[in-house]
Amino acid sequence: MTARSRTVTILVVLAFFAFLLYSTLTSQRYECTVTVEYDGQQRTATASGATEDAAAQQAQTAACGPIARGMDQSIGCSRRPPVNRHCRTL
Repeated sequence: MTARSRTVTILVVLAFFAFLLYSTLTSQRYECTVTVEYDGQQRTATASGATEDAAAQQAQTAACGPIARGMDQSIGCSRRPPVNRHCRTL
């Protein structure tokens, strides 16, 4: 491989990673922090998403993870209204 082709290959790879980073970050427009209470425990988590509802749902799922044991409790926790929900635009 010549020096020129190596340089071109490195530039193409860097451009690809820059595109992936840019497209990932621009799709995350909202950030929500959600506190849930389930089975006598409270957890708080933060997540981002393309919409406010998507970000809040992801934050609630993340907050329920350490509390819930098994699929039934996960579903039950995710259906409870959050104790606190704060969202902001990015």
